[in-house]
Amino acid sequence: MQSHTNCAFSVDEVPSGAPEEAPPPRASPSQTPRDRWSRDIEFLLSCIALSVGLGNVWRFPVTALENGGGAFVIPYLIVLVFVGRPVYYLEMLLGQFSSRGAVRVFDFAPAFRGIGYGQVLSTGFVTIYYASVMGLTLRYFFAALTTDELPWNKCRPEWNDSSTICVDSSLSNTFGRAIQDDQRPITSAELYFSKEILKEKDSIEDGIGYPDAILMGCLALSWTVVCLTLIRGVKSSGKASYFLAIFPYIVLTILLVRAVTLPGAKDGILFFITPQWDQLLEPKVWYAAVTQVFFSLTICFGNIIMYASYNRFDQNIYRDVNIITTIDTATSMLAGFVIFGILGNLAHEIGTQDIQSVVRGGAGLAFISYPDALSKFTFAPQFFSALFFLMLFALGIGSNVGMTSCVMTVLRDRFPSLPHWQVVLGIGFVGLLLGSIFVTPVSFFLSIY
Repeated sequence: MQSHTNCAFSVDEVPSGAPEEAPPPRASPSQTPRDRWSRDIEFLLSCIALSVGLGNVWRFPVTALENGGGAFVIPYLIVLVFVGRPVYYLEMLLGQFSSRGAVRVFDFAPAFRGIGYGQVLSTGFVTIYYASVMGLTLRYFFAALTTDELPWNKCRPEWNDSSTICVDSSLSNTFGRAIQDDQRPITSAELYFSKEILKEKDSIEDGIGYPDAILMGCLALSWTVVCLTLIRGVKSSGKASYFLAIFPYIVLTILLVRAVTLPGAKDGILFFITPQWDQLLEPKVWYAAVTQVFFSLTICFGNIIMYASYNRFDQNIYRDVNIITTIDTATSMLAGFVIFGILGNLAHEIGTQDIQSVVRGGAGLAFISYPDALSKFTFAPQFFSALFFLMLFALGIGSNVGMTSCVMTVLRDRFPSLPHWQVVLGIGFVGLLLGSIFVTPVSFFLSIY
């Protein structure tokens, strides 16, 4: 009698009355069972923590100010509705339908896998940069808590030279002191950042220098937090998302209440939202809107595909997309009110009507302008400083966890036999080594800060 072990019955060969059963699905030998979010809300909060990051706090307000103020919201919303939200939805669809990471999602068209590898490569670079910024926020956080007064409040004798003169950030009229014509006044907050934190060099002719020990320790602590958050995959990162997504809004609300009660805050907020309608005809404004939408939502980096790949197949992602993109935009506006409310107070304290003169873009806003403003607080400046930098750290962790997960998922899809914890620790170790260049004196020449 012929064995039926490896052959299928034909219709005629099925014994009378025998039930017809479909053969059980067989898992691919190269695949392992995919993790799933414990709850749908964890996916939503993780996406919020990923998209709502440092760009909302220090990039959106300045970008809006430089591109029409309140009028910038119009092109931003148009790009968000017609470009950002559809792309976000498309990436979620791809991830949820395929249950694969940013590279294997293109198995339906292998020629496109290069797109996935390019996304992962760019995400890896951004992850290393984010970790270094998180290290800076930890450095400021500990400095605010471990000293009797804010360390950037007052000048130090070694900061002055023939071309510049330091003025205390704690003074109400920062530039009220007499200076020589050939000297440029610089606040102690700016000199603290350049000389004490970054330890900038005048040139790189003698090499890049060695990593700063304290910043290296803060960088290592940042990667430790990321690795611990991811040590059990989405099971652990999903639990962390409750804190990473909600805590920044608590801090932003506290800072907003404090900001609107400061003298000069109204002028700063009005300066931020006053529309410059003529800017809408400038192509660069629309370009800035597209850039900000892609940067803020973190689309086309592979992160959204990765998070959605851990979803249930029938999850209502259309609802999630609308919630996430709306919250992301609202957070950018909220952060703008907080930042410019406090910068308006800074302009009031130093006695200038030109708020533009106290605004710095990028990391300078977080590590120079904002600390300078906090120095002039008469009530609990250390508490508000520590709270602000802890919020930045939480925002950075939320984004970095998502980006690191993207790299981790691609490696796990490619090498499923590797233990999960080894992949996580390997990424953290490599990220720490590569990120060490950002805590050397050449970070200024790399235009990172």
